Amino acid sequence: MGLQVVGVAQVEKIACGVSASRELFERAAAGGAQLLIVHHGLFWERDPRVVGPLMRDRLKALFAADLNLAAYHLALDAHPELGNNAILARELGVAKERRFAEVGFGGRLETPVPITDLSQRVHEVVGRMPLVFAYGGESIERMAICSGGAARHVADAIAEGYDCFLTGEADEPTKHTAKEAGIHFIAGGHYATETAGVQALSGRLAEEFGLDWEFVDLPNPV
Repeated sequence: MGLQVVGVAQVEKIACGVSASRELFERAAAGGAQLLIVHHGLFWERDPRVVGPLMRDRLKALFAADLNLAAYHLALDAHPELGNNAILARELGVAKERRFAEVGFGGRLETPVPITDLSQRVHEVVGRMPLVFAYGGESIERMAICSGGAARHVADAIAEGYDCFLTGEADEPTKHTAKEAGIHFIAGGHYATETAGVQALSGRLAEEFGLDWEFVDLPNPV
């Protein structure tokens, strides 16, 4: 995490987006940014150590624009103020009580609500209709949140006694696990649940250093 590609030395404008891609790099450069902050960066532990055609074209776009690229993945999920999960909890009215799955949060809703109301609230917060497996009780009091691809942690939410688990996307077994355990499961979208952190971080940096900033939205149905 951190600076992945070095570009121009002076920064006047920040662009931010969720996932590194050639289109994002080109849009950021066209908007006049010198620094691009992303959640999902270029380099991953299991990727091949060969710069093939796709990576080469991505790097060419960065080099042509002299654009700095910085990526903050799990740290930006976990941050207690600017992180994706902290922001989701705040906007959904969940009072954070403890960590969940290391980077997420579990807590109590300010007012217990039925799954229909909570699903609508998630829709309003993330800007898309969530996938819902409504197999829990009539009223949701305690909720666990872990953005992105964290469906495997539904077992942890069950073990820790939560009424509902919110993440970005479901795995194939998730439906039956939720049904058999009697828990509500909400998938708000991997992309959609991870747009807030990069914006919060970019906004904070822009305020601190007197810079301009913009969010480059490249919606993804996943």
